[in-house]
Amino acid sequence: MEEKERRYNGWTNYETWAVALWLGDEQTTSDYWASVADECKAEATEAEQVAAGTWTVDEATRFSLAERLREDVESGSPLEEASLYSDLLNSAIQSVNWDEIASAQLEED
Repeated sequence: MEEKERRYNGWTNYETWAVALWLGDEQTTSDYWASVADECKAEATEAEQVAAGTWTVDEATRFSLAERLREDVESGSPLEEASLYSDLLNSAIQSVNWDEIASAQLEED
């Protein structure tokens, strides 16, 4: 299957689209992630990878925000016990392109 065929509403896949939709759907949530993006921008200049010249400030910002998004969503899972449903949920979460969501969030700022 070609990459274009796997995309969903302009996003990498359905899972990425669904997370992006839920995280940006309510003003309160959208405002929260905008403030987290600002924090990531401020912290990026001090990142070890930026100092070493491995990443640009923009790359460090995006990576940091993507990690914060992933950690927040994963920690919010209502399914803690091993089950068919927790396996499916975890698989879906692993399919999310966090970098793409972070990039979209940073473009909005």
